[in-house]
Amino acid sequence: VQLVESGGGSVQAGGSLRLSCLASGFPVTSRCMGWFRQAPGKERDGTAFIASAGKTTYANSVKGRFTVSRDSTKNTLYLQMDSLKPEDTAIYYCAAGSADRCSVYNTWDWGQGTQVTVSS
Repeated sequence: VQLVESGGGSVQAGGSLRLSCLASGFPVTSRCMGWFRQAPGKERDGTAFIASAGKTTYANSVKGRFTVSRDSTKNTLYLQMDSLKPEDTAIYYCAAGSADRCSVYNTWDWGQGTQVTVSS
């Protein structure tokens, strides 16, 4: 399993970014896939998830602003981030779960992370 994120960067508040996660070694449609983020001095938190069957779930803090999706032809997971806020500043990690559903316990394989910085 290999996960490679891209698309991070710096943006002003109110702007948008799209993160990508190229997966290899398994189909992204076969597992629960997720985006986590870790701000300085804080724990890594789950942000957005998409199950094998396509059901998506979001943290309350990003609901309505972030959209998780996937492209099976490119074996890539995406996170579209709109209306960004300074509190969205963090390292964002792509993760592949051990189960097909996100509603059950998963262990995770991780990407290397990509920095997102939102300035006010």
